[in-house]
Amino acid sequence: METISFARGVPAPECLPVEELADCARAAVERDGRTVLSYGPVGGYAPLREWIAERHGVDPGRVLITNGSLQGFVFLAQRFAGGRVLVELPTYDRPLKILRGLGVEVEALPMDDEGVDPDALEHALRRGSKKPAFLYTIPTFQNPSGRTLSVERRRRVAALAREHELLVLEDDPYGLVRFEGDAAPTLFELEGGRYVAYSSSFSKTIAPGLRVGYFLLPDELERELEATAVSTYITPVLLGQATVHEFVRRGNFESNLERVRELIGARRDAMLDALEEEFPAGVRWSRPEGGYFLWLDLPEGVDAGDVLARAEEAGVTFVQGTDFGGPANSARLAYSFVSPDEIREGVRRLAALLTPVPA
Repeated sequence: METISFARGVPAPECLPVEELADCARAAVERDGRTVLSYGPVGGYAPLREWIAERHGVDPGRVLITNGSLQGFVFLAQRFAGGRVLVELPTYDRPLKILRGLGVEVEALPMDDEGVDPDALEHALRRGSKKPAFLYTIPTFQNPSGRTLSVERRRRVAALAREHELLVLEDDPYGLVRFEGDAAPTLFELEGGRYVAYSSSFSKTIAPGLRVGYFLLPDELERELEATAVSTYITPVLLGQATVHEFVRRGNFESNLERVRELIGARRDAMLDALEEEFPAGVRWSRPEGGYFLWLDLPEGVDAGDVLARAEEAGVTFVQGTDFGGPANSARLAYSFVSPDEIREGVRRLAALLTPVPA
């Protein structure tokens, strides 16, 4: 029996524009090969840096292109090693591991269906003598919960950042992968970019294997992180960045994004429909308007780790919520990689493990 994975938060293979990217890579080398195949500025491939800057309305000097956005997070975490960092509960597991590995004091703030609780953030900012180094947040289609921070709460978080001169890292890899509803303004837009740093990636909108992420940073912090990048890898992967630039230069970005939205949106719909049809009473789940994930709350007393062990025997897998700081009865389901038919079958297998057998 083939295993159906709800653990993989990656785009389905048919989302990847393979032929277009192959042609773009070839064109990038033919046009600018002596640049992209050599050492280059650590801030990133200049034409792409300028495209990103124009898209976000900032000076190109504030843009730092990294080898995937997680690489930039490592640089930022190293900069504040030993400090205190605020995160959402639950939150993406990779940053948690990075922060803890650097000896950072991690303080988790509760969230609900409207995102992180601003009252809890304000309390954390007013409590104690050690000012937080930064707040790490994924406000749109959060990993792992799929939740989105409401506009009212975004305004409150932006105001608190200004009032307390708090650095906020807004991680936004999923925001453009929206299936329904209207896009909310980013924290970066609401605050003005003085205290909010913004990160995103082309992993979810073009292809993860290109490893092209980017940061919009205050000038001084951008220079500091550039220095860290130089000492880490000397030069970025300019060929990947030039391939992305050729892709967007040709006008392929928006049309490809629409295709990605359609493909992954069908998978989100299939999962929500299957959960509604198959899962027993007492199980709750988030209903994301975009992104890759949704969050399960199993009934109290049900251990998601025990369910996972039995699910793997039944040929389906997911990630238990404790990996993200969540309670024992929680789980993350990713719908981005598997087909709608596989989603329906995988949910059916999971439901069978949660439904009591009649006496």
